[in-house]
Amino acid sequence: MSRVAIIAALAGELEPLASGWLRESRNGVEFWRWRHEGGEWVAACAGIGVDAATRALDEIERGGAVDLIVSTGWAGALQDAFLPGRSYRVAGVVDAATGERLGAATPTGECWLVTLGKVANLEDKRRLAADHGAGLVDMEAAGVARLAAARGIPFYCIKGVSDGASDLLPDLDRFVSPKGEFQTARFALFAMLRPRYWPALARLRGNCRRAARAVGESLREILERREAAARRAGGTGNAVTGE
Repeated sequence: MSRVAIIAALAGELEPLASGWLRESRNGVEFWRWRHEGGEWVAACAGIGVDAATRALDEIERGGAVDLIVSTGWAGALQDAFLPGRSYRVAGVVDAATGERLGAATPTGECWLVTLGKVANLEDKRRLAADHGAGLVDMEAAGVARLAAARGIPFYCIKGVSDGASDLLPDLDRFVSPKGEFQTARFALFAMLRPRYWPALARLRGNCRRAARAVGESLREILERREAAARRAGGTGNAVTGE
């Protein structure tokens, strides 16, 4: 049976893809499952950062081995060519802390992504673009790629752009807890008292919604093509079904 593990940080990144899927929670990890003739797709999130992504994958693997690992969700743009609200198929990822580069098996990769251990600000973005030649930045993908490589499992990466290369936002990193939780109530109070950030945050919310939808469409297309190819190879032709 084929099992695909889809790892994100936050539920909002997965909800457009996983609408209608079976949803459950276990050990601080949220899951969505879509079962089909040849196996299942399992999406999970446990928070922001590599440690949280590791917990999410560990919980998926409790239900059985996986044969594809996908890192998905929101990312910041490092170059103006990568537009907020759009999704991009990542060719490979770079760990900013070590310089390690890990290629992805994502079909028709459009850019490289660098993973940083904090929410990137404008200065970080300029430095990362210059140092690594990457188009996007996130906080999880390099760790997920390393987990896939250690298991000898193909790694895909599809990311949606939440903020542009030159967007000026408040310091969001201060609202991420040590466990990778985004402290929404604290941030809402902070933002409410600082109207200068309201236009930028309104754009961010809209970008996140559009990016999550774009990621869901792109990822579903890739996975459906993969399953169709597997069915042809196995001599079956039934459509994917869910529960």
